[in-house]
Amino acid sequence: MTEQMSEADVLAEFRAADALLEGHFVLSSGLHSPRYLQCARVLMDPRRGARLAEALAARLPAAVRGQVTAVVSPAMGGVIAGQEMARALGVEAMFLERPTGVFELRRGFRLVAGQRVLMMEDVVTTGLSSREAIAAIAAAGGETVAAAALVDRSNGAADLGVPFFPLIRLDVPSYPADALPAELAAIPATKPGSRAA
Repeated sequence: MTEQMSEADVLAEFRAADALLEGHFVLSSGLHSPRYLQCARVLMDPRRGARLAEALAARLPAAVRGQVTAVVSPAMGGVIAGQEMARALGVEAMFLERPTGVFELRRGFRLVAGQRVLMMEDVVTTGLSSREAIAAIAAAGGETVAAAALVDRSNGAADLGVPFFPLIRLDVPSYPADALPAELAAIPATKPGSRAA
């Protein structure tokens, strides 16, 4: 496991990758925000992705690390983060897809009944995708013992129903479309996320 990374270290990795964006963004949750973390950019460099995943793996309690036999992540955003976390933990990586709008394991991925899983995301905002992923893991026979993410931007509001371990918590305001501050409403919105809002 690697040395601990501070919040400043993690944000430095995002800035170095031009992955901390300013503007007007429609998040996967449908909320609007003046800041966006483009995890795909920070994970483009496998060395950076490995550093972040190793730092997060080091923060997981030993009891969690000792139980997990697979990391399962939701596509699209969580795939690389999940792969890197699985590498850091020395376990299998799988991902969920939504071919019909509901997450499911495909491509020959299978969980053994009762298999203990870490659900890994890149960013958690409302927790909806995470909860849907955890439900899909249960439907496939797995048991989610914990969830992890590179970034928790839920402002403490995401309840995933399992212990949740983010690498950093970043409190960034987000607003429903009908309650935008004037300065944000004046900027054309872009939609960088992976879920149709």
